[in-house]
Amino acid sequence: MSQHSAKGKIGLITAVIVGMNAMIGAGIFTIPSALTSNMGPIGILSFFIVAVGVWSLAQSFARIAQLHPQEGSFYTYASLWKGHTAGVIANMSYLIGLLIAMGLLTHAAGQYLHEIFPLSSEYVMGIIALLVLVAFNIKGAALSEIGQNILIVCTVFPLLATTILCLTKADFNNLIPFAPYGITPMFANMDIVIFSFFGFESAASLFTVIKNPEKNLPKAIAYSVIIVASIYLLFVASLLLAIPPEVFQNNAGSPLTIILESVFPNSPWLITAIHFSCLSAILGTLHSMIWGSSSLLFSFAKKARNLPVQILLAGNIINKKTTVLIIGLGIFTSFSVLNDTSFFYLTALFLLVAFVLSILPLLEIQSEWKSKQNYITLIGIFTAGVIGFFALKKLFSSFFIS
Repeated sequence: MSQHSAKGKIGLITAVIVGMNAMIGAGIFTIPSALTSNMGPIGILSFFIVAVGVWSLAQSFARIAQLHPQEGSFYTYASLWKGHTAGVIANMSYLIGLLIAMGLLTHAAGQYLHEIFPLSSEYVMGIIALLVLVAFNIKGAALSEIGQNILIVCTVFPLLATTILCLTKADFNNLIPFAPYGITPMFANMDIVIFSFFGFESAASLFTVIKNPEKNLPKAIAYSVIIVASIYLLFVASLLLAIPPEVFQNNAGSPLTIILESVFPNSPWLITAIHFSCLSAILGTLHSMIWGSSSLLFSFAKKARNLPVQILLAGNIINKKTTVLIIGLGIFTSFSVLNDTSFFYLTALFLLVAFVLSILPLLEIQSEWKSKQNYITLIGIFTAGVIGFFALKKLFSSFFIS
């Protein structure tokens, strides 16, 4: 590789950070309260089960990326199973699901920024945040790498600080009763939990900008999931141990900062840190996913069997920078049109379809059965199926049942 072609490439550590930033969103600060109010301390098991399922999907993603080290991820992997059609379905499902999710996240960014700049509306602040993040990605990998490092520190530090502080007030009596509403809610709410993990696949979309992708890509996917899952489980466990169940119940639907304020009234810095971390997490997720999805779109365009697209590629009209603009326009459209949280269920369905189609080719490789890798793949597919079932059920109820 020439010095020029190596310029702007990111290493394994940055790729892991991109995956972590893509996963750690504001949902981790709101989900513990929602789950505990609906199911009690057994909610920690939902996180564990989903973490195992996502880890299985990530391992399968890493494995197929290792076997077929090419750009294009979803299209490339799914097409191994049922050709071009399956590749297009997987790639479009992923991009559609992602654009819906990022539009809704832009709403959240606008809300948090509005609290800091109250003279501007949430809508205006959301547009400003989107424009800045698109500009950062157009500037290239060097600036994006700096941004990723800053965002991950700003996001993870408050999480770890809160975890340590909560552990100082740990009381195992807060885990009793462990399952006040039975075990069914533990499965029924897994579709909520998985939103905390979406983005684990983002490293696979960065094939063209990662150094030594054949070696580093599978590691980046696996490492980012393991690190984030560990942080999540510690964070949620510490909250359950420190905060009595009745506090969650009396503040159902309230932000985590309100709940923590009642438990730690003498720690106002913690509330400020959580607010800042929420904003950092949202911006970090948007930043990472714009980066990953634009790279994926560019790779997909190069594989498109469409003459106008090929002409635009040949004329350099479609390139890495213009695909960032296209993704930005898609997010803006989603942001302007969609504001119902029910669309999160639709996001889950689209993304899960893309994940499953991409790893199905592993089931046709005999050596993967001999190495036991496919048993991990089956766990991931089964988990995706369970989550997809409940997401579809809730989506149906939301739109068709008054």
